Amino acid sequence: MSRFFMNERETLVRQAVEGLVETHGDLVDAHTDPLFVTRREPAAGKVALISGGGSGHEPLHTGFVGYGMLDAAVPGEVFASPTALQVRAAIRAADSGEGTVMIVKNYTGDVLNFSIAAELLAETHRVERVLVDDDLATQSEDDGGPGRRGTAAVVAVEKICGAAAEAGAPITEVRDLGREVVSRSATLGIAFEACTHPMSGLRSFDLEPGEMEFGVGIHGERGIETRPVTEAASMVEALVTPLMERLGVRQGDVVSMIVNGLGATHGLELSVAAHETRRVLGGRGVRVARSLVGPYVTSLDMKGLSITLTAMTDGLVELWDAPVRTPALVW
Repeated sequence: MSRFFMNERETLVRQAVEGLVETHGDLVDAHTDPLFVTRREPAAGKVALISGGGSGHEPLHTGFVGYGMLDAAVPGEVFASPTALQVRAAIRAADSGEGTVMIVKNYTGDVLNFSIAAELLAETHRVERVLVDDDLATQSEDDGGPGRRGTAAVVAVEKICGAAAEAGAPITEVRDLGREVVSRSATLGIAFEACTHPMSGLRSFDLEPGEMEFGVGIHGERGIETRPVTEAASMVEALVTPLMERLGVRQGDVVSMIVNGLGATHGLELSVAAHETRRVLGGRGVRVARSLVGPYVTSLDMKGLSITLTAMTDGLVELWDAPVRTPALVW
């Protein structure tokens, strides 16, 4: 028997979307042919924001549809890109005439299908793209490779761009702001247990007791190194130090942090990780202006976490603080 709470494998994603909409029907609506999620009450007179990707990362992206964030989200099957036709339909539904900014995580399928959708609509819709590639574990010197993966920094991009769009910023400003947030962000993750794919029932990789995988991806990808498990303080130090180096964060700088559970990490543990992240940053004279701690970009049942830092400005903090009302994020 399956260890997942589901009926037929083929209906897993669709039924999950139906459950989301039944629970948050005041905020979101489902479109079933093809499948995508929009705001319950579409916003007019503003730039539309859409995102999407494979399912299994909830609440990303469908949980971030609503006031102050996304206008539409397009879920693919588990760990699989949505189709170009899904994306095209979502753009048509969300675009109120001011154009659409697509926020796309850097995975080959997502990049390809979102790009095809934009091309299909080139004569009738203005579409711009923000490519999120924050994962330091996949940083490569090979110009021919796909580059860094997109991970939890996408939440900061969607929140900040969503606030700007809600305030009436034009499409080029929203696009450029998203790209700025990406350039100011970096992420690293670790895992003690890999995720189990519901279609196969198999874990994506195996670890021995006392081992952790450093630099994991959100689709069950192995990291860049298998290391021994240590106490929380040193694990967080190993994550935060290269993030600071990548961003050039120094004494007196201000950051936001996302301490993100990958699916099976308890809030108790995430709070410890958040405490240690603040300790490391504070010890180097860096102030945490804003933070999120919880499961925001998950990897099914992976036992692990990621840490994202974004170098902040006063303007970015103001946009972060702007009101938001979605199924997964409200303030």
